[in-house]
Parts: sequence; structure tokens; C-alpha cells
Amino acid sequence: MGMRSGDCKKEGVEMDEAKTISDYLPLLIPVVLLQLGLAIFCLVDLARRNKTRGPKWMWAIIIILGELLGPLIYLLIGRED
Repeated sequence: MGMRSGDCKKEGVEMDEAKTISDYLPLLIPVVLLQLGLAIFCLVDLARRNKTRGPKWMWAIIIILGELLGPLIYLLIGRED
């Protein structure tokens, strides 16, 4: 019932992947928070705005599915002042 040599290598790869993710986590957290904050800001702005360039449902989809670029596109193109 001992470990086979393939099992040992598999565990080593998983440990290396976990270490790599933990190394990038301090860099990813601010980007994710920026993305989430920008999306929330744009969705609130979209809900409060009377006029947009195009239907509001389209801009909501672009903001939600566009990750970081969707909210930026809305801010640059979608808002009608």
C-alpha cells in the first residue's frame, strides 16, 4: 500500500502549482478588486442614467461580461451626457 513513484511526482506538481498561485496572489487581489469596483460603479451609473448610446440591457451585458474592458468601454463610449 505504499506510494508509487508516479504518485509522488503528481503531488510535487500540485505543490508547485499551489506555490505559484500563492506567489501571484498579492498581484491578483488588487486587479480583481479594481475590476469588481469598476463594474459596480458602471452598473450603478447605468441604472441612474436616463440616456445611453444604445439600449441599457446591451451595456449591462458588456459591463458584466467584458471583465475589465467592458466597464472602460461603457465609460468611454456608452454614456451620453
